[in-house]
Amino acid sequence: MQLTLEADYAVRIISVLCVENERTDAKTISEKATVSLRFALKILRKLVAAGLVDSFKGTQGGYKLKLDPSEINLRQVIEAIEGTYYFSRCLSPEGGCNRGMSGICCYQRAFGEITDIVREKLEGYNFADLIASSGEAERNAEFEEAEERI
Repeated sequence: MQLTLEADYAVRIISVLCVENERTDAKTISEKATVSLRFALKILRKLVAAGLVDSFKGTQGGYKLKLDPSEINLRQVIEAIEGTYYFSRCLSPEGGCNRGMSGICCYQRAFGEITDIVREKLEGYNFADLIASSGEAERNAEFEEAEERI
């Protein structure tokens, strides 16, 4: 199992907004996240709809985190893009199991437990901690200082 490319890009976009820590235009976000502008805009719309990002229109427009990075976790970002995480589609309301004669598949309980573990683990990683542990904020500050000197 892998994250979809769109969910991976959403994590990158949230990371950029965390590091920038101010209103940022979509072009800058897409460049720093290495995501095409068109795809970044699509993802940003979903992040706005999920209540993770604010959108500002006009010449001074752009995007900014709606919450503090410590209040945003991987589960929120991934589920903003993919919908509620289920280890198996048989657990989702739209899915349903067609294997079990008694209405419950013999694997459903195990898949449910795995789903709970993954959700819990994803919730345990907030962006403030992830960025702090990666040194990403420091590298960004050093890069901006070097750009100013040029």
